[in-house]
Amino acid sequence: MAEWQKLLFPGVGAFGQATTSLQTSGLLPHLQAYIASGKPYFGICIGMQVLFQSSHESPGAKGLGVIPWEITKFNSNDDEWRQHGQGQGKGKSVPQIGWNGTWQAWDEDLEEKIQPEEDYYFVHSYAGIVPASSDPQKLDFAYTLSRYGSETFLSSVRKGNVYGTQFHPEKSGPAGLELLERWLSAPVSEVSSTPTKSKFNANPPSTSALAKRFDRGGNGLTNRVVACLDVRSNDNGDLVVTKGDQYDVREKDDSRGVRNLGKPVQLSQKYYQAGADEVCFLNITSFRSSALQDQPMLEVVRAAAETVFVPLTVGGGIKDTVDPDGTKRSALEVAGAYFRSGADKVSIGSEAVLAVEELLGRKNQGVEPVLTGKTAIETISTGYGSQAVVVSIDPKRVYLDTSSPDWEVEFNKTPHGPCLVKGENSTTRTKPQEKGKAWWYICTISGGRATRDIDVIQLAQGVEALGAGEILLNSVDRDGSGLGFDLDLINLVKNAVRIPVVSSSGAGGVGDFEEVFRETGTEAALAAGIFHRGEVGIDEVKKGLQEKEMAVRRSEVVG
Repeated sequence: MAEWQKLLFPGVGAFGQATTSLQTSGLLPHLQAYIASGKPYFGICIGMQVLFQSSHESPGAKGLGVIPWEITKFNSNDDEWRQHGQGQGKGKSVPQIGWNGTWQAWDEDLEEKIQPEEDYYFVHSYAGIVPASSDPQKLDFAYTLSRYGSETFLSSVRKGNVYGTQFHPEKSGPAGLELLERWLSAPVSEVSSTPTKSKFNANPPSTSALAKRFDRGGNGLTNRVVACLDVRSNDNGDLVVTKGDQYDVREKDDSRGVRNLGKPVQLSQKYYQAGADEVCFLNITSFRSSALQDQPMLEVVRAAAETVFVPLTVGGGIKDTVDPDGTKRSALEVAGAYFRSGADKVSIGSEAVLAVEELLGRKNQGVEPVLTGKTAIETISTGYGSQAVVVSIDPKRVYLDTSSPDWEVEFNKTPHGPCLVKGENSTTRTKPQEKGKAWWYICTISGGRATRDIDVIQLAQGVEALGAGEILLNSVDRDGSGLGFDLDLINLVKNAVRIPVVSSSGAGGVGDFEEVFRETGTEAALAAGIFHRGEVGIDEVKKGLQEKEMAVRRSEVVG
C-alpha cells in the first residue's frame, strides 16, 4: 500500500464523544504521529475542533492541543447584537445552523484557499470564539474568521501542515467543493508550510457582502430556502415524491393512485442545481417490517448525497423499534444509519410529542430526574450533537368561544394561556377574516390526524430542553393553502425558544418568503408543492429576496 500523503478528517458529533472514540479505537497515537510527521492534515468540523486543547461541550475531555485555544459555546443572549441588530429582544439562535461568510484573518503571501465572498455551511453550537480583547500575536493559527451575531470565531485554522474548517465544505455547494479540490490537488509542500503573516484583520472588509449584512442588522447568516420532499411508496411499490390535499395523497380521478410529482433523488438534484440551501426528505410510508432492514429511504439518501452537496435532512421512523425477529433497534441506531448514508440531520415528529408529554408529567409531579436521557432526542443529541436533531411540529388552530365576557380570563388559567392569539392582534394576512376571533395552537401526531392536549409553546420549549437543535414548524391549517405562512404561529415559537426555526406550510409566491423572513426573523423557510409543480422556482425566490436586500447564498451551480 502506498504511503499516505494527505489526511482528510471529516466528522460530526460532540467533542467528548470524538476524543473518546479516538482513544478507545487505538487511533489516537497514530493520528498524533501523523500530524507530528509534518504531512498535510485537513480537519472538518469536529475534525478541526479535536485539534484544540479542550471544549466546554465536554468538560474534562482533552483535545490534541495542536491549536492552543479553547472551544466555547455561542452566547444565545448576545445583548450586543440584539441591541444593534434585528434580534427583537430574543437574542440569536444556538446552534448556528446555516450559511455564513468568512474573511481572511491575516494578510498573507500565500494564495487564498477560501474565497472571501462565498458562503459556507455551518452547523455547530461550540466554536473557537475570539473575544475583541484577544492578542493577535496569540492567534497566529487563525486562517479565516467569521461572525455570528456579535461574536467573532475561527471559521478555519492553519498551523504548518495542519488545516481545519469549522464549516462543512462537502455541504457548501460549488464553493466548498472547489476548496476541497484546491487542497487535494495542491503540492504537499504548499499545504505543509506556514504562511508569512502581517496585518491581523479583526473585522470583515467594509466593502464585503458580509459586512453589509451586519450594517443591515443581520446576524451573519443568509436566509435559507429549503426544498421539502414528501416520499412514499406508490401502489406499485416505487418511491415517489408526493403532496397531500389535507393529507390525502391520492389523485382525485377514478384511479385513485398516489399523486406522483417526481422521483426523490432526481428532484433533489434539480433543487440543488436551482440553489436550494437544504433538502429535506420526509418519509411518509409506513414501515412494513423494520426501520433498518426494510428502509428504501436509506438508499434514497445515499444516492442523493453523491450529487447533492448541501445539507440533507431526513425524517420518518426515527424512533426505538423492534424487528419482527424481536431484535430491538434504538433511535440512535436508526439515526446512525442515516448519518452514515449521507444525512446531516434527522427529523423526529410524533415521538417528540409523546416525549414532551412525559417530560411535562414528570415536571408537574415533581419526579426526578426530569430528563431521563433515554428519549430519541436525548440519545441522538448526546451522540451526534444537538445540531443533528430536528423536531417536526404539526400544530393546528383551536378557536375559542369568545361570547362570554370572562372567556380570556378563564382561558389564561389553563396551561395554554401563553399560546393565545387574538384576531385583532394577528400579524398573519388573514386578519380580516379572523377579526373578532381568538385561538390557540394544539399539537398533533400521526401526520396531523390526531391531537394531543399540549400546545405549540409547551412542545417547542420541551424539545429544546430535551436537546433538539432545530424546529421544523408546520401548520396544519396553512398546509397547501398558498395563503402565506402563519406569522402568528411562527412568532409564538420564535419568541419561546433559542434554537433555530424552519418555517413551513402556506407558501404560495415569492412575496411569502420575503414576508416570513422580515416579520418573524425565522432562520429558514421551507416549501414543497409550489416547487414540485413548478409554480415558483427556488431561483425566483432568491432573486426576490435579493431585490429586497435580504441576504441569500449565491445560487450559481455548475451542472
